Amino acid sequence: MAEPFKNLIGPAQVDWLAGRLSAAWAAFPADEFRRKAKAGLASLELKARARHLADALEATLPQKQALEVLIKLLQAEQGEGGGFRYLAISEFLERRGPDDVEQALRANYELTQRFTSEFCIRTLILSAPERTMSALTKWAGDPSEHVRRLVSEGTRPRLPWGRQLPPFIADPSPVLPLLERLKDDESEYVRRSVSNNLNDIAKDHPEVVLKIAKAWLVKASPQRKRLVEHGLRTLLKRGDARALALIGAHGADSLRVTGKVSPARVKLGDRVTFVATVRNDGKKLLHAVLEARVHFVKVKGTSVKPFRLARVDLKPGQEVAITRSLELQHRSIRRLFTGVHEVELQVNGARSPMGSFRLEV
Repeated sequence: MAEPFKNLIGPAQVDWLAGRLSAAWAAFPADEFRRKAKAGLASLELKARARHLADALEATLPQKQALEVLIKLLQAEQGEGGGFRYLAISEFLERRGPDDVEQALRANYELTQRFTSEFCIRTLILSAPERTMSALTKWAGDPSEHVRRLVSEGTRPRLPWGRQLPPFIADPSPVLPLLERLKDDESEYVRRSVSNNLNDIAKDHPEVVLKIAKAWLVKASPQRKRLVEHGLRTLLKRGDARALALIGAHGADSLRVTGKVSPARVKLGDRVTFVATVRNDGKKLLHAVLEARVHFVKVKGTSVKPFRLARVDLKPGQEVAITRSLELQHRSIRRLFTGVHEVELQVNGARSPMGSFRLEV
């Protein structure tokens, strides 16, 4: 059996942190920290454990020099790797960063090279936007790919599991110059983050992202084309004709499509199969993006989840059949319910009924 995720922070990590803090500040009350941090730790899940250790840090670090001590600790860890043992420090910076923005920026800069600062930098963006964005602009040219990634990942308006950034949800324009600088970054790690930021923006400002995508695709390298397409993924799943046209998927009127779903009745753990046939009745080569849109039954109503079936190039008169299957299991982000699940076939944004299946949970 796999080790519980929460055990990424346990007694060993508490002892490690106590030792490193003692090395960074000779007067650190290590025994008191251990006692406070370990009390009740076993009953908590991962994020709650990080908050619990941050509480212990607040109780034992010096009020005015706390960030300085943490910076010294992080700098001493150069080259040792990191991981979730730093999560409590991230939680602490998220809380206390706005108290001393300059020191907090230094701490974020050090932390992101050992773990990540994409969550704790957000409180600085909200509390001191001009100073923080100035630092991020400078960091966009940093030698470290981890620092450059923080520039794009930390400014994502709708970062999963992170605090949202309402100012950037309302107006993403302050973020755009940063993404422009990083769009051709040498690191795939950074470029992937840029595409994720674009995708976040597209959820609220599709016109902005479509304009950027069109400009970026002019004489684009293969790497930039992949970045743009990944940044358009929400619009592509919605069947946005403009986004689909940008990746060459148009001409839906010239495509003849049929689809079916089987079996008609399934149980939890079974697989349902989608079969789609598409034919190019036009006179030009066409690129087709096929997706099955499953209307999952919920407690109230339904929610739609698209599943990619295929991307194919079709010559005039060419027909292809695509078969894909989907395992029906509960997921961390989706719980299944008994009922009839309707399925649509979407090809280059055009939708047609594909069939349905009844699921027994």
